[in-house]
Amino acid sequence: MTQPVEGETRTFERTFTVEDVRQFAELTGDDQPRHTEPDENGRVMVQGLLTATLPTKLGSDNEVLASTMELDFRRPVFTGERITCRSTYDTVVERDDRYEFTSDVVCENDDGDTVLTTTTEGLIWKGE
Repeated sequence: MTQPVEGETRTFERTFTVEDVRQFAELTGDDQPRHTEPDENGRVMVQGLLTATLPTKLGSDNEVLASTMELDFRRPVFTGERITCRSTYDTVVERDDRYEFTSDVVCENDDGDTVLTTTTEGLIWKGE
């Protein structure tokens, strides 16, 4: 765990594969044809909640315990499309044993189109 700092931004990139989408469909039961049948370009649409794992990966890197996540899905994500997420701490309040924070995450494709935004409230426990 590193101490969160207001204004600090962290970044994570990922490109989902057809196999990622297939495994998520098997795990969750979200196996609609749009997630299982490739389009004319061989792509399938990534499940929204699989896309939402990108902000959770950023939180995991800093041992975040989220209490609230407000997700706004702006446009579909397809396999083979690189998505970049940037998480910025808006507020950080230090307590004796933890940091309480709010952050905003913006996820974009390579064309600069926003695919997902997230506002998160949570905490990070201080190390021993």
